Amino acid sequence: MRGTDEKSGSLFSYVDLEDRIPVKHPLRKIRQVVNDALASLDAEFEALYVDFGRPSIAPERLIRASLIQILFSIRSERQLMEQMQYNLMFRWFVGLGIDDPVWVPTVFTKNRDRLLTTEMSRKVMAAILAHREVAPLLSDEHFSVDGTLVKAWASMKSFQPKAEGALSKDEGPDDPPGHDIAADQPVQPQPELEPNPMPRATHQHRNAEVDFRGEKRSNATHVSTTDHEARLYKKSPGTGAVLCFMGHALMENRSGLIVQGDLTRADGHAERRAALDMIHRHSPGSTRRLTMGADKGYDAAGFIADLRKACVTPHVAQKLRHSAIDTRTTRHKGYALSIQHRKRIEEAFGWIKTIGGMAQTVYRGVERVRSRFILTLAANNLARLPRLLAA
Repeated sequence: MRGTDEKSGSLFSYVDLEDRIPVKHPLRKIRQVVNDALASLDAEFEALYVDFGRPSIAPERLIRASLIQILFSIRSERQLMEQMQYNLMFRWFVGLGIDDPVWVPTVFTKNRDRLLTTEMSRKVMAAILAHREVAPLLSDEHFSVDGTLVKAWASMKSFQPKAEGALSKDEGPDDPPGHDIAADQPVQPQPELEPNPMPRATHQHRNAEVDFRGEKRSNATHVSTTDHEARLYKKSPGTGAVLCFMGHALMENRSGLIVQGDLTRADGHAERRAALDMIHRHSPGSTRRLTMGADKGYDAAGFIADLRKACVTPHVAQKLRHSAIDTRTTRHKGYALSIQHRKRIEEAFGWIKTIGGMAQTVYRGVERVRSRFILTLAANNLARLPRLLAA
């Protein structure tokens, strides 16, 4: 018998949101871990707010909404609020009821930016890793480190000459170049566009074309007017220089989860400085012998000596010439294993750029980009947890 296509609107709904999510959906395990981690941070949240005034958005909901935005590649907060109007799964994950109003995008961003600082993002990541089901997956002895470039939210046209004598405190013409930085590199000119025979009215408001041919620009003489903390940098020979930041990650080698993250201004020594900071932050004053795998960019005598002083065995890939790694390290079987496992950190970088939206940030300033970068690394860990815990 054929059914009838009748529209009958119901005044009330008696189906709970919990019943609408499939039992085996991976978000169930992720939500459980996130809720437990946020519950452990209750005292931290309580210290951020006063006892009077207008109630703000609950910090737990702000963090869950930010995580769902990263996990599902939602490119803006305005689009996130739009999808939360009709996506019941998003409402369930964040903690909104089916009849609860969704926040105004501006109100959401203002509340979130006051909450999600670098310190809070690190605490969220640490709380997730300290979860009773996640902690047994981690190695506390063997680690890998690497860095990646995060394009800044600024165009090359914004890279303008500095005012006379306006060199910043941390950069200047005498800055030591890194092993892979190339300041004073001429920027390739943009291809000229053919004039439109029938220009539209909107063309009068577009940015004028700029020819950079023959002009040498460097961080010592130029600065971006859009983001003053972005720097012109290229990580390897043969690639073009871009305005960017440098992100860093420390991975444990057992399950490939990121245990520390950082983001700095881009320069040739940033990766090695960040690696030391992250290992000290993760294992302060450790008396156990740790290992750290890394690529050839970390093969520098000063960095290797600092690692040995910190009771860390440097499992760094050797350069062809003048390597600081000798046979007392390479003769052990663990060295070959670390060199093999360290490549897994590229999977995390690939995820945060293709899924997490960190190929080019939409935020400005080191502090805001760093807090988002660390939270995206935490979201990458969450995305891998359902499969790891099932195994």
